Amino acid sequence: MSEIETAIPCQQRSYAAQVVREVLMQWGARIGIVWIGLLVIVSVFAPFFASSHPLLLSEQSQISSPLLHSLSATDVTLLALFFMVLLLSMVKISVRKKMALALLLGSAVATVCYTFISPPQLNIYEQYREQERAGSYEWLIRAPIPYSPKDYLRDVGDSGLKAPLSATEQTHWFGTDENGADVLSRMIHASRIALSIGFVATGIAMVLGTIIGGLMGYFSGVVDMIGMRLVEIFEAIPVLFLLLTFVAFFGRNLYVMMIIIGITSWTGYARFVRAEFLKLRQQEFVQAAVACGLPLRSILFRHILPNGMAPILVATSFGVASAILAEATLSFLGLGLVDDPSWGQMLNQAVQSATFNWWMAVFPGGAIFLTVFAYNLIGETMRDAIDPYTKKSAK
Repeated sequence: MSEIETAIPCQQRSYAAQVVREVLMQWGARIGIVWIGLLVIVSVFAPFFASSHPLLLSEQSQISSPLLHSLSATDVTLLALFFMVLLLSMVKISVRKKMALALLLGSAVATVCYTFISPPQLNIYEQYREQERAGSYEWLIRAPIPYSPKDYLRDVGDSGLKAPLSATEQTHWFGTDENGADVLSRMIHASRIALSIGFVATGIAMVLGTIIGGLMGYFSGVVDMIGMRLVEIFEAIPVLFLLLTFVAFFGRNLYVMMIIIGITSWTGYARFVRAEFLKLRQQEFVQAAVACGLPLRSILFRHILPNGMAPILVATSFGVASAILAEATLSFLGLGLVDDPSWGQMLNQAVQSATFNWWMAVFPGGAIFLTVFAYNLIGETMRDAIDPYTKKSAK
């Protein structure tokens, strides 16, 4: 009786739910998901974790929040999207409707934020410390890390490379970089760049690969031959040298990096989608959709694609890790972003001076390693959960 009761829920559970359940049962995937979730929270709430602007202060019996006044359009957009996704996850509607609603609301929120929010162009971080020393505030609440990523502590005097916990007046848990900025604060804000370039570049690659691979697999023949030659051409392009060329001509732009990494890494997704479409196009449900006269767009992306998404999701996790490594490599070579913090940029400072600055290598390098390793753990676990041959060999 107990065996029948436990078998019925498994039969009623959808394929996607079974895959998610098997993935979550593995410790590797749990560790990877926890680390990525922690990075998402840290990147979204970065201004509240690390900022020179006080969270709250009282001056002449008036309470104000300099931090809220200093939030940029990106900060507000990320906060709004985070809570919007959190609310949508609690709503009981289909995943397709949730994605469409999230895309629509996210675009509207981003448009409103970038149109109406304009933070101060010049931030004088020293004023809060000077006024606090002068006793101008009745009380003051600071962030857990009271340093902004671009606060170079000019009012301190001797600012520069300092080892963790070596300063007597200020507490820098991860030390400071060559400009005197707090390393932990820059690492927290740099997590935004790591996650954004991974998700955006992989999203571009996945969309291109899905469309081109779907057309190749469904039509085959001449379309397949032309598509495969196009795949081989793009696979022969050295991504790093192409990135170096574009940076030399168009400057150090994060969006250019995202686009270049995206349009040069779609070939793997196209191969996966092509193989799945070649296998599924002869299935009965596809032939029935064709016989009913459904449009090509509906046949490809509403009937065939949902049944062949499993290998694409596995490749996506590895693609995000590759995009993060590409940006870190470019920043390490000194061709990344100029002023915005980046893990690769901080890693480069470990070997720039005459001595080896171990804290500039250990902390940013460890963050890159853990993030890439987390995505690889999730990808490996998803592949084991999806691949039937792996299950058979395990038994």
